[in-house]
Amino acid sequence: MVSTIRTITFDCRDAYALSKFWEQVTGYTEDPDDPNQPEHEENFIGPAANAQGLLFINVPEEKTIKNRLHLDMTPDIPRDEEVERLVGIGATVVADHRTDDGKGWVVLADPEGNEFCILRSKAERAAAGDPY
Repeated sequence: MVSTIRTITFDCRDAYALSKFWEQVTGYTEDPDDPNQPEHEENFIGPAANAQGLLFINVPEEKTIKNRLHLDMTPDIPRDEEVERLVGIGATVVADHRTDDGKGWVVLADPEGNEFCILRSKAERAAAGDPY
């Protein structure tokens, strides 16, 4: 017997605003039968209704330390273009681990400081003969 992941949950100060940011990152959407609203304590986005997705819950405290868990994201477009796009919608660069040979990743933070990594796209990895 096993347990399956239902959602990845973000504690945050503004669940609605953060759900809107992550919609732009992932392409996930709210459930049309239960749309997210600024006054909701919880806001969900996912690839489809009732699927595994991201849940944003309002909490009173601020984020104070580095995440112990984070998302590694593989973009559809080249990594560097995706980093530029995400910074344009409100992410900040926390650490840049790109290397001269094109490998590596960039650590970003969402508008509330939650860290996540942008890896190379599948096409970039395939072109380099690197499965990871």
